[in-house]
Amino acid sequence: MQFIIPFPGIGNEIFTLDLGWFAFTLRWYALAYIIGIIIGFRIMLRAVRSPQLWRDNTAPTTPELLEAFLTWAVLGIILGGRLGFVMFYQPAYYLQNPAEILQVWNGGMSFHGGFMGVVIASLIFCKKHGIKMLGFGDLMAMAAPMGLLLGRLANFNSAELWGRPSTLPWAVIFPGTAAQDCPDVIGLCARHPSQLYEALMEGLILGALILLLAWRRGWLKKPGQLMGLFIMGYGVSRFIVEFFRQADAQFITITNPMGYVMQFGEFGITKGQQLSLPMIAIGLAFIIVARRRA
Repeated sequence: MQFIIPFPGIGNEIFTLDLGWFAFTLRWYALAYIIGIIIGFRIMLRAVRSPQLWRDNTAPTTPELLEAFLTWAVLGIILGGRLGFVMFYQPAYYLQNPAEILQVWNGGMSFHGGFMGVVIASLIFCKKHGIKMLGFGDLMAMAAPMGLLLGRLANFNSAELWGRPSTLPWAVIFPGTAAQDCPDVIGLCARHPSQLYEALMEGLILGALILLLAWRRGWLKKPGQLMGLFIMGYGVSRFIVEFFRQADAQFITITNPMGYVMQFGEFGITKGQQLSLPMIAIGLAFIIVARRRA
């Protein structure tokens, strides 16, 4: 008999405060964002206060400006992540229901959109305060993996973005339709815990590698190099995980059960892989240029 891991079922909500005239619910996904931003900020702050890590022993910004940027980063993540989901994954639906675009509490965030939101916020902030953009990008690269790690763990706890059907020993039976779409001999569908794969690759492994290179291998002395590693590392990680992650429902049809957006005979690439390929190329280009300039 197949060994299967039951879903832990912690629930999406931590607590709800209902005062009658006002109700507030704190969800695990929101808490993951909050903790990820706080830890990421502390990592960036420590790096700024360690001038020996940087070229000419000079950090690209000050602790005071870093604190000012925190609000910009939060807005970039939320607005970019939401608008990215709307444009990349369900544009037709939201064109018909524009009032739902800003309803982030109903779910639907895109990392690629959030990434672009933070990039745009960073460019504007750096231009406004005269900060060198490549060095600031390296700072952001040190903070991002922690947010990804916690965000993917929250995805797992929320039973969303699950993986493709699997018979592996660590396959998980997620609740709801995820367990009913591909019934096997036991009447339920076990799937890859692809959220945990992403947490491991995009968060833990990539984050540990970035911090090691920043603090032990002098990568911050070549502006843009660490940022390039993060962009390329995320793209590679996401491209690999997409082989195990269930494609978004809007891309799945009877003739295209794998949810490919581009198909080459029996093979194809998903939307996530399509969006990750430019990141791999851009990240690699940043690394090459940074090393040549140095």
